[in-house]
Formats: sequence, C-alpha cells, structure tokens
Amino acid sequence: MLYAIIATDVANSLEKRLAARPEHLARLQQLKAEGRIVLAGPHPAVDSNDPGAAGFSGSLIVAEFDSLGAAQAWAEADPFVTAGVYANVVVKPFKQVLP
Repeated sequence: MLYAIIATDVANSLEKRLAARPEHLARLQQLKAEGRIVLAGPHPAVDSNDPGAAGFSGSLIVAEFDSLGAAQAWAEADPFVTAGVYANVVVKPFKQVLP
C-alpha cells in the first residue's frame, strides 16, 4: 500500500538539512531502485523553486510499504529525523487516484 510521509522542519533547518541531505537522498534512491517511490520532495519556505536562504518548511514522500508500521519505521530512521531537521513527521495511508 502507499503511504504519505509528511514532515515539518524545525525553524532555520537549512544548515542541518544540507548536512544530512546526501544520506537522505541515498535512502530515497533505494526506494526508487526498488520501484516503490511515487514522489518525493521538499516544501520551499517561500513561493519559489529555489528558496535560497529561506530554505524549506518540510517534505513530502509518497511511497509503497508493506504496512503502516513499516512506513513509520522507515520515516523514523530518516537522516533528517536523526539530524534534527524535522520537528514533526506524520505517516498516513495514501490512495492514489490520479494519474
């Protein structure tokens, strides 16, 4: 089943985010290689694809996991969690309708 992982950053997370990004992306690449990722990306803190120093306010990942528990465990082990980038992470079942 698909699950949405919706994360909110701590204030002024950009430096922490950049430091943990390589490990974070490696985990996402693994999901991609396994054919389990639908989409993933950050929420810019301002209305721009390149928010610069404003950074990001959070992230969204939609991917396939065996269960809600498996999705939550994967999310809890994310380098952005362990590096203190995320203040809050919510994992919800997701039903894709489009496309």
